[in-house]
Amino acid sequence: MSYFGWQPYVPVAERRRQAERKLAKLKKKGQSVAPVTIEGRTIAATFWGKSWCTNLERYSDYENRIPRGRTYVRNGSVLDLQIAKGEITAMVAGSELYKINIAIAPVKAARWKAICRDCAGTIDSLVELLQGRLAKGVMDRVCREGDGLFPSPTEIKLSCSCPDWADMCKHVAAALYGVGARLDQKPQLLFVLRGVDENELIAGAGQDLTLTKAAPSAAKMLDDGDVAALFGLEMAEPAHSDPPALTASKPPRQPKTGRAVTTAAEKKALPSLKNKSRVTRNRSGPKPITAVGAKKRPAQPRPVHSA
Repeated sequence: MSYFGWQPYVPVAERRRQAERKLAKLKKKGQSVAPVTIEGRTIAATFWGKSWCTNLERYSDYENRIPRGRTYVRNGSVLDLQIAKGEITAMVAGSELYKINIAIAPVKAARWKAICRDCAGTIDSLVELLQGRLAKGVMDRVCREGDGLFPSPTEIKLSCSCPDWADMCKHVAAALYGVGARLDQKPQLLFVLRGVDENELIAGAGQDLTLTKAAPSAAKMLDDGDVAALFGLEMAEPAHSDPPALTASKPPRQPKTGRAVTTAAEKKALPSLKNKSRVTRNRSGPKPITAVGAKKRPAQPRPVHSA
């Protein structure tokens, strides 16, 4: 039963049970669901998550509905939250399961270039950037109201399926706070949402360092004229002459049989080697064959013929 057009009050536990039953039906249909879970009362703990929530609270446009949104996100009413380029979609448990759509305008190119230029040379790595380990000047520049990375109310368009007439209802506020909690886990989603590439912050710093290091190395390259002027020397020009004639080098000795005698010691020993080979040939000549035990016949006189 409703009173003056308002739905009757439903306890939080009962609202969540009803919403979870509806989500279970969506899961069976193949829809992915990513609920926002808050441990304790702290919605965001990291630099990017807390900076997102602080940006929401600085605008008077949202001050009336923001407190109810904190209550909803803490008690687990944000049952699904999806972040994409220029868009946030969510399902929040209220009297019913409400669908939220939040459009975020992308960062303009000139504005993003100004942020990269102001932060150039101060961010050493992507890990340092995503973990929020930045110098105070960089943090202030990124979070600066109006021309920083976080959106202003004029860049946000809100929509919820609930009957509340306000642009920012408590369900939308809960979804926006859920973004802060989600950035604790995945800070790169902020750059995805704003349509910029976080690597450009690192690339700008690396480009400046490269240009700085390239200049001294080029200055160290001096030609002969610069050397002469520096030390007061007269550099003689190299004379152009014909190349020297090529001389044949002696081939290295190789231990082979039958080679030519080249050393003095071998030439001196050459006659003795020849005599030795001659004696060896004479001694090794053929000998007459005689029977064993035979006596040598005396020589017979030649017959004398008479006239």
